[in-house]
Amino acid sequence: MADATADLHFTSAEVAQCKAATREARIAWLLAAPALVLMTLFIILPVVAVLVLGFTDFELGYDDFRFVGFENYAELFSDRTFRISLWNTLAYAAIVTPFSILIGLGIAMLIESETKGRAFFRTIYFLPVASLLVAMATVWQYMLHPSIGPVNMALALFGIQGPNWLGSSSTVLLSLAIVGIWQSVGFNMVLFLAGLTAIPRELYAAAEVDGARSAFDRFRLVTWPMLGPTTLFVVVISIINSVKVFETVKTLTEGGPNKASEVLLFTIYQEGFVYLRVGYASAMTVVFLAILVALMFLQYRVLDRQVHYS
Repeated sequence: MADATADLHFTSAEVAQCKAATREARIAWLLAAPALVLMTLFIILPVVAVLVLGFTDFELGYDDFRFVGFENYAELFSDRTFRISLWNTLAYAAIVTPFSILIGLGIAMLIESETKGRAFFRTIYFLPVASLLVAMATVWQYMLHPSIGPVNMALALFGIQGPNWLGSSSTVLLSLAIVGIWQSVGFNMVLFLAGLTAIPRELYAAAEVDGARSAFDRFRLVTWPMLGPTTLFVVVISIINSVKVFETVKTLTEGGPNKASEVLLFTIYQEGFVYLRVGYASAMTVVFLAILVALMFLQYRVLDRQVHYS
């Protein structure tokens, strides 16, 4: 009889625990519901719409459209403008990503080594990130002006004839990359500063005891390995930001001259909102997202194996 009563009490406790777990799960779903609704409305549904529209000939402003299968994707590979914009995007990312990472790391280490003025220098270097890019692009347009720009005036002091930075096919992409590096360095610096702050100071003392006397040895043996997770994150974010370049191209060059600065997002914008070919622009967007995902996957496969997680 006592055993039956014990079993009854145990069963009642289990029921109460099950009810509590159900109540907690219901509350959790209620708290997560706003985020799930917003994610569905602004991420999942637009992605599904882009995937579907990529198989149609839909044009903005027209009600009728038909499914064309893979015709849009077949047209992409024969589209000279798409090939040029893809190459320009990859070249831009290849310049901006490594330089913004290296310069950001160097500035972060310099600021971290200073005992005074850290907040001031952090603010100064972070200003390009917080500034309105369209307004800053106007400043860069003046600085890179072929006749009255300060850059060419400075080169003239050394007897160097400065080029038409934004008006020449040979220099326009490099000019935009310089602006992109200037914009990205501050953000990367803040991320590296967070990683440097998290490194225990005792590791440097231990490395010095083990014979790491020079600053380079301490960087090679302690700083760089411990910055592995931060570096992986910075690399991924930098590639995403550089591949997504649009504002500077739209403001400074409009893809010219002779499509020398046309990048993927600008081409998608042109096809979708200028030529109104939403179906073709959607197919181009799908390819753009696939390239971006492939680059991110490759970065994780290559870099994640070399990362030391503390």
